[in-house]
Amino acid sequence: MDYLPLFIELKARSVLLVGGGEIASRKADLLLRTGAALTVVAPELHVGLQQRYQKGEFAWVQGTFKAEYLDGVFLVIAATDDHNLNQSIFTQANQRTILTNVVDNQPLCSAIFPSIIDRSPIIVAISSAGKSPVLTRLLREKLESLLPFSLGTMANIAGRWRERVKQRLTSIRQRRYFWEKAFNGRFATLIANGQLQQAEEQLEQQLAQGDSHPQGALALVGAGPGDPGLLTLKGLQVIQQADVVLYDHLVSADVLELVRRDADRICVGKRAGSHSVAQEETNALIIKLAHQGKKVVRLKGGDPFIFGRGGEELQVAAAAGIPFQVVPGITAAVGAAAYAGIPLTHREHAQSVTFITGHCRENGNELDWPALARGNQTLAIYMGLMKAALISQKLVAHGRDINTPVAVIGCGTRPEQQVLTGTLAELERLAQEAPSPALLVIGEVAQLHHQIAWFEQQSVDQKKPANQNPLIDQENAADPVNRPAVIDLV
Repeated sequence: MDYLPLFIELKARSVLLVGGGEIASRKADLLLRTGAALTVVAPELHVGLQQRYQKGEFAWVQGTFKAEYLDGVFLVIAATDDHNLNQSIFTQANQRTILTNVVDNQPLCSAIFPSIIDRSPIIVAISSAGKSPVLTRLLREKLESLLPFSLGTMANIAGRWRERVKQRLTSIRQRRYFWEKAFNGRFATLIANGQLQQAEEQLEQQLAQGDSHPQGALALVGAGPGDPGLLTLKGLQVIQQADVVLYDHLVSADVLELVRRDADRICVGKRAGSHSVAQEETNALIIKLAHQGKKVVRLKGGDPFIFGRGGEELQVAAAAGIPFQVVPGITAAVGAAAYAGIPLTHREHAQSVTFITGHCRENGNELDWPALARGNQTLAIYMGLMKAALISQKLVAHGRDINTPVAVIGCGTRPEQQVLTGTLAELERLAQEAPSPALLVIGEVAQLHHQIAWFEQQSVDQKKPANQNPLIDQENAADPVNRPAVIDLV
């Protein structure tokens, strides 16, 4: 271990920063957040430093460094492009046993700045002892996506309750169970939703209940159209905390790989021509699992409120008294069209877009075909492969030009994505040739695919999904099941 990791309180301590450029400005931002008594030595100040100096946030010595400026200093940072000056600062500070950091020069550092994830008061610091700053940055970015922004708020509230819990629960085991239950349960969910008063009421209730059975909860999560890189940060955090995940056929295998390793996974998908789970069975399973005290994630392709029956399932949860939250996802029309290079709206071609399902309930309301057949609009049709012939026939019969451009996007956003283009007259044939799942796009914007398509070419060039990065590649190479590492947040 080259450096001992310490968290040092700099509040009101004297810190000297030599240099006034952009790098010095970034260091100053960090130091001032700690409450350090900062002095900057530099002939001139970067614009960011100037603004802070004008607010009186630090002292400025306009000129060059002198040894006497080190008197009484706790920490010194050298952020200049003068190697000889940096060497001199390090030597003189080291003689005085002052902690020293020379930016981007690890041999001249008795203290180093780690990559920091700030969820104050929760702080995560990562360091490679100056050996590989890029690697530590990649690790930080990955952890940033996994750690909820609500962690700091949760820690602050827990800090206020700590003594009260200690007085009520006398054993360490009881207190540990209490906090594990809180951080894994409804308290954490309420904090994430910004319901702080209800979160404290939940702690009050949990403290009164003692060792009672844990309360389950439901999270309705949109998995996006397929590319795991399109899963939202909150969606990733929630599925990492699930006890059980109920997922649809449309959820890609790559997204499922991100589910916490020890979570149960149950497919409750519906697919034409194959075994399907009835919606009533899914509803009953949600209630059963939540009543067992489990954190249930209902994972749906795309967005759960766009032709995903998400509203129906939440109505069932609400009637059963099950707490729930919703994490929206990128719906297929938005994601697949973007990856196909088809803007759903365009000033010259389409002033509106309509989302339509091609799989309507029997005896349901008929679509407004005259309105859908009007020009200067885009139709994005979900689950329309089997009804492509009828859709084309109805639109033409109600006045849509038979030569209207169309696109059928199969497996949108995934490496195997295919985009078939043609006219409304060819829609039935294109639908028969396209892989499933597929999205139908009808309107003049479909012709823009040939000008601004980007994803398919990128996939051909790279021979892998566009969202991969070197860090994930390294993990996959080391993991015999080719599965990205996941972090249990709780």
